[in-house]
Amino acid sequence: MSTVDDETARLLAAVPEPGERAIADLHARLVARAQDAGLLDVAYRTLDAPVGTLLLAATPVGLVRVAFAVQDHDAVLADLAARVSPRVLAAPRRLDDVARQLDEYFSGARHRFDLPVDLRLATGFRRAVVEHLPTIGYGRTASYAQVASAAGRPRAVRAVGTACALNPVPLVVPCHRVVRSDGSPGRYAGGDAAKAALLELERPGGDAS
Repeated sequence: MSTVDDETARLLAAVPEPGERAIADLHARLVARAQDAGLLDVAYRTLDAPVGTLLLAATPVGLVRVAFAVQDHDAVLADLAARVSPRVLAAPRRLDDVARQLDEYFSGARHRFDLPVDLRLATGFRRAVVEHLPTIGYGRTASYAQVASAAGRPRAVRAVGTACALNPVPLVVPCHRVVRSDGSPGRYAGGDAAKAALLELERPGGDAS
């Protein structure tokens, strides 16, 4: 019996491991089959950016999540599986347009995003705040108090801060443009340095790198 086992082990060891390209092709076929079968509910990829590696995730409706490295990408994917669908799969091509527009933004060539977004992760007053944020134009800022008033609850300044912190699609929905009444940046889910870099990028002649 040991002779058979040894021979089996020898034959298995002789089988070459699939190369990276073969694995990538297999994964691409898996993604295509899942999409054709309507089983790809959340597609994701990562993008290297001047503010760190970003996780991008989309549903068939649109971009549903942008997350910074400091937010723990694995935890974000687990949250998407719990709150949106367990059918989450790496499918970079589904997010090529998002990645391209973000690259253009970071290069200074794009001042406005043209992307469908899925805001299902923002509800109630937080949803009202998030929907208002794109009205704050590139290179401009608004205070938390101003956003609270625009969202219909002038006294809900702290709630605006929470809504910005929990904004599911930062950058594309620009919560970094909301600052304190004294003009100081305030906190940011991607980290204080990231917020400062984004505000600097949007300043005339600015650079986020």
